[in-house]
Amino acid sequence: MSSAMIERIVNAVFETLYMVILSGFIGTVLGVAMGVALYITRRGNFLERPLFNRVLSIIVNIGRSVPFIILALAIVPFTQLLVGTFIGNTAAVVPLTLAAIPFVARLVEGALLEVPDGLIEAAQAMGATPQQIIFRVLLPEAAAGIITAITVTFISLIGYSAMAGGIGAGGLGAVAINYGYNRYDTGVMLITVIIMIVMVQGIQTLGDRLVRRAQHR
Repeated sequence: MSSAMIERIVNAVFETLYMVILSGFIGTVLGVAMGVALYITRRGNFLERPLFNRVLSIIVNIGRSVPFIILALAIVPFTQLLVGTFIGNTAAVVPLTLAAIPFVARLVEGALLEVPDGLIEAAQAMGATPQQIIFRVLLPEAAAGIITAITVTFISLIGYSAMAGGIGAGGLGAVAINYGYNRYDTGVMLITVIIMIVMVQGIQTLGDRLVRRAQHR
């Protein structure tokens, strides 16, 4: 393998990390907020808003049901309006983030549903405000489940970023397609796959350690 190809692959690794980390961070922040909103506005909860919850739930379901490739192509005008272009790594962050938000939201909602109702009732009995219940009871108690949700999301984003490489983004996906598949170079394709497997394994290992810490608190 030439030194130019090695350099290209190294650059692709950093491009992939850039897309995954940035979209994962933004998607996590907004997704956790949306997941909390889904939970606290459910019927019977302390900020019950049935209509709002139903509308938000439909939006999340729609976001989760659209395949990433279709989503990325469908929002090209929005991406171009937001970042000034619809190709490149920064442009790919937009659909990656939009794909991550509903995914995180539903997983976070599921984690919050595992929190015992008795803890919330006890907090309310002691006069805790909704904000205190969210940040001192719900999120700490569901921390392990939320970390698992974030871990799964980041791993999924690695796969999505590879798809984005086929529609104008950079990263390992673009290298695999342009220099591996199109040029029938199985060596390049194999290396990109191995690197992505290592990335997934690294994220999963880190996530597992954080989950164990959260469970032992």
